Amino acid sequence: MKLFRNQEIGWYLSGFFVTIGTVCIVYLIVGKNPLYYLLAEGILCSALYLLCMKRRYEDVEKLTQKIDRILHGEDQLELGEYQEGDLEILKDEIYKMTVRLREQNEHLKKEKTFLADALANISHQIRTPLTSVNLMLERIRKQDLEERQKRKIYREMAEMLQRMEWLILGLLKISKLDAGAVVLDKQRIQVEPFIREVVRSLEIPMELREQKLILKGTSDAAFYGDASWTMEAVGNVLKNCMEHTPIGGTIRIAWEENPLYTELSVTDSGNGIDEKDLPHIFERFYKGRISEQQNFGIGLSLARSILTQEKAIITAKNNKEGGARFLVRFYGGKEKMEK
Repeated sequence: MKLFRNQEIGWYLSGFFVTIGTVCIVYLIVGKNPLYYLLAEGILCSALYLLCMKRRYEDVEKLTQKIDRILHGEDQLELGEYQEGDLEILKDEIYKMTVRLREQNEHLKKEKTFLADALANISHQIRTPLTSVNLMLERIRKQDLEERQKRKIYREMAEMLQRMEWLILGLLKISKLDAGAVVLDKQRIQVEPFIREVVRSLEIPMELREQKLILKGTSDAAFYGDASWTMEAVGNVLKNCMEHTPIGGTIRIAWEENPLYTELSVTDSGNGIDEKDLPHIFERFYKGRISEQQNFGIGLSLARSILTQEKAIITAKNNKEGGARFLVRFYGGKEKMEK
């Protein structure tokens, strides 16, 4: 029974039966009036009860003091003393609750710091193109500018505004993913037509850079994911490779499927990724040592956020023959897609 799990109850019952046994033995040996023995038994039991209650209240007082010290910032948590009883169970539950509250507090502190850093980065990223736009407006106000110069400034302003729009939309997408507000519509996707659709949006800038694209993979390969969001993720990876591939360079996209996963690789012929940048390449607002000045540092971060939601894994490394290589693995295989 749970009642007898309490040490106080056990001690009290043990003492009670010992006193009764002692009084009965004395009575059988000495004899005389039994009322005296009953009175002595009552006094001894009352004293034993008061002793047990005193001990219990002392334990409660110690527990109260420990909780008070914890509330005032004490780091050490030594509530449990590895004994049985309701009071010890209460200590254990308070200990677990305290640990949980501290973990949540640390998590909130980290989120607060991350939010402050993110706002500072966003402010910096938006301020730079805004400053450029303001300077261009000041130049346009000058009366001595030729029409050709004005058209050039208009084009530069349009590019700046497009960059700002892309940054804001990218941050909104990342925020939705972080908040869990995105509902993915997962379905079976054929890899080859999917890749051709992703490449279509970058055909013109790749053609301007005279870059060569090589596709290699089986026609029946497929994976399980959300078509539009995955296209956003893979498109950002491909765009990153295009920006780091020199004029006349080559980009290779290959894919294969096995019973465990479908793997997609994107390899460029650029200078590769600096070893110091590799651990941070997918961090938000992180810019590598060889990144372009206009790079915001959110494309790969957005790609990882999307793929993480899809239970996929993305990694980056340097190719042995030169250049960077990105690997994306969509787990599930044919059996899951058939279900």
